[in-house]
Amino acid sequence: MLAEIITIGDELLIGQVVDTNSAFIAKELNKIGVSVYQITSIQDDKAHILQALKEAESRVDIIICTGGLGPTKDDITKKTFAEYFNDTLVKNESVLENIETIWKQHVRTELLQVNKDQALIPSKSKPLMNKLGTAPGMWIEKDNKVFISLPGVPYEMEALIKYQVVPQLKEKYNCPFILHKTLLVYGLGESALAARIEDWEDALPKHIKLAYLPNLGKMRLRLSSKGFDEVLLNKEVQEQIDQVIPLIKEEYAGLEDEDGSVEVVIAKRLTKIDKTLAIAESCTGGAVAERFTVHSGASAFFKGGLVTYSTQSKINVLKVSKEEIDAFSVVSSQVAEAMAKNAQQLFQSDYAIATTGNAGPTKGDSDAEVGTVFIAIATKTGVYSQEFNFGNSRIKVINKAVNKALELLLKEIFKN
Repeated sequence: MLAEIITIGDELLIGQVVDTNSAFIAKELNKIGVSVYQITSIQDDKAHILQALKEAESRVDIIICTGGLGPTKDDITKKTFAEYFNDTLVKNESVLENIETIWKQHVRTELLQVNKDQALIPSKSKPLMNKLGTAPGMWIEKDNKVFISLPGVPYEMEALIKYQVVPQLKEKYNCPFILHKTLLVYGLGESALAARIEDWEDALPKHIKLAYLPNLGKMRLRLSSKGFDEVLLNKEVQEQIDQVIPLIKEEYAGLEDEDGSVEVVIAKRLTKIDKTLAIAESCTGGAVAERFTVHSGASAFFKGGLVTYSTQSKINVLKVSKEEIDAFSVVSSQVAEAMAKNAQQLFQSDYAIATTGNAGPTKGDSDAEVGTVFIAIATKTGVYSQEFNFGNSRIKVINKAVNKALELLLKEIFKN
């Protein structure tokens, strides 16, 4: 079963808004065995929408549109849908009742006619009730194909996909099960990893596909398979995982399917062994700490962090000695290790991470070359640091430093 996602909005095409809706919809469809054939972003323009619908209908079974369903004049999707299906807009009493309920509960201003008009939907459509907003979703079937229109507001769209669209698609279609398992690998580049697992990759069964998904400082290996026997698919893919893990044992960080990301792997491990973490950051500006605190439950292991960005703050707050900074430079292994040790002592943690470096484009308080970063890890038994050069792109330097810091910590905590 094939689907196409069409996102509607000028704001997407000028880069004002990042399209996260397509990624969410694609993941949810994939879970129920629906393959996304194409993702298209188009203008709030009638002719463009009509053309996109026509082309999508010619190549897929399910067309899902998001955006253009608001109460203002530039939201034209609903009217354009009616035109595409040679239909007219009619008032749906259930939708109007939902709008009135939302207004009474959450809005203090008067319910205007323009808001009531959101209850107008194509007569051939089935409303998808939006409990989080006033714009309803719409489901229309034509020649054995399904057309779905959803509001562009992400949290409204997500609720409609999860609780209405997906259940109805599962009921309508007998879809195969699609399985993805993604291995997180740190410390190996794409070519080095490919060379190491070449023989294993060549021996993969034809129905199990492998994809390399590189990112800054890390690699994801995704194994995919499709079929109607979920138990058999899981068994076959797990057998392949069991064969490849010994080949990447030192760099393997866990399954993304289970743990989501390396920071979640670290969080679970620290919680399991009842250990705590503190962080002192300079060049990464709080990005390492954010990777942990964005997830719920971080307080179980994360004691706290400091962003001592300036040289003076390292002296005043982290108590790194001025003499050490003068002797070795603020971007040095000595300062990174002092930051880690002092953060560990300040927060009374079992582990501590510290980053100091020159992300560029200028050299700042140090003569170190742009891209130079020192990362230190402090434990109860000692402290060590490593020097890296992550290039001359500021954003890449920061992101690579964050990923490398997590990699070093991961290896350290799994020694226990």
